[in-house]
Amino acid sequence: MRMVLFTGKGGVGKTTLAAATAAHLARSGRKTLTVSTDPAHSLGDALEAELGGEPTEVDGVGGLFAAHVDARALLEGAWGRLRDHLATVLAGAGVDELVADELTVLPGVEELLALAAVQRAAQAGPWDVVVVDCGPTAETLRLLALPEAVGGYLERLFPAHRRALRGLMTRDRSDARRWDRTVEALDGLAGELADLHALLASPQTGIRLVLTPERVVAAETRRTLTALALLGLHVDGLVANRMVPVPPPDAPGEAARWLRERGGEQAAVLADLERLGTPLGTVEYTAAEPTGVEALLVLAAQLWGDDDPAVEQPPATPLLAVRRTSGSGRSLDSEFELALHLPGATSAPLDLARIGDELAVTVAGLRRLVALPAVLRRCTVIRARLDGDDLRVAFRPDPALWLR
Repeated sequence: MRMVLFTGKGGVGKTTLAAATAAHLARSGRKTLTVSTDPAHSLGDALEAELGGEPTEVDGVGGLFAAHVDARALLEGAWGRLRDHLATVLAGAGVDELVADELTVLPGVEELLALAAVQRAAQAGPWDVVVVDCGPTAETLRLLALPEAVGGYLERLFPAHRRALRGLMTRDRSDARRWDRTVEALDGLAGELADLHALLASPQTGIRLVLTPERVVAAETRRTLTALALLGLHVDGLVANRMVPVPPPDAPGEAARWLRERGGEQAAVLADLERLGTPLGTVEYTAAEPTGVEALLVLAAQLWGDDDPAVEQPPATPLLAVRRTSGSGRSLDSEFELALHLPGATSAPLDLARIGDELAVTVAGLRRLVALPAVLRRCTVIRARLDGDDLRVAFRPDPALWLR
């Protein structure tokens, strides 16, 4: 099963292009599910269909199903039960009831549940392709970072939870079944988080960044490309929407002059984006808003032509690579270089810090802890620099740790 996620700055047309792509895939004979995690829930408007939480077949093209994810309903369901379990554990450990209630509110849990619901819908049905209409860029970055972040949060909140819970059980045998249910709930959540992270990082999952060819929007797109690379996620391509038609140079009139000027600015933005090396598609500005399956299919034909929007792209360059740059063996004059491949990093605010055995990298407000390879844990950072799309960090052995 192939999964394609569409995201972009609010108002650039990502929902329309996600719906158009899904209709195009269904027309080609593949059973396609398109799901919206965007709180705006405009996917139904684009398809001119009434959508709910369960996949509904869309009229106008066979094999196309669509659904909206209602995160609030999920919050009151499965997560509510798990919260009760966690509160029980904390209360049993002597934590005040009010504090326990606060500790069991995981950050971003609504978005996490929405992503988990997409995964379940994708795996439960006979889909060849799942097209996801994500929220605006900032929300999507938080959404895609959640499986790893929440997994770390749970581990810090309940370290070695199975052992801790079994210890509590021995003190109160009458509550054994309650502790068992809590262990099962925690294990289930941890397993689901691991599956979510594996799905997002899989070569079968690709991301399409939608933008309008304007410098401000393009700058945000570059930062998003870098942030997604930091998360280890692959962007299959960029889509520039609402390209204006450019009249001939000799066309008279103020309108023609304006279109030529606007078209020249858009072309300059596209030329800058092409230097990123990510496949770039374009869609012309339509006179009428493209809603309904027929209009969406016309739009998709312009964007994709004979190309397959669900084809798997070649594997991306690995996020992390380490090499020795000087010295040999265990000599103290050795130097090593850690390279983090971050497309577009030259235009994104970037911060770097060493925290124990991890490197904290912050790009465009998104932070990730990168575990250092064993050899670098016994070294100190001596310098860092940007080299094109690579962040290169140099290390030198720490005499106090190197020969241990």
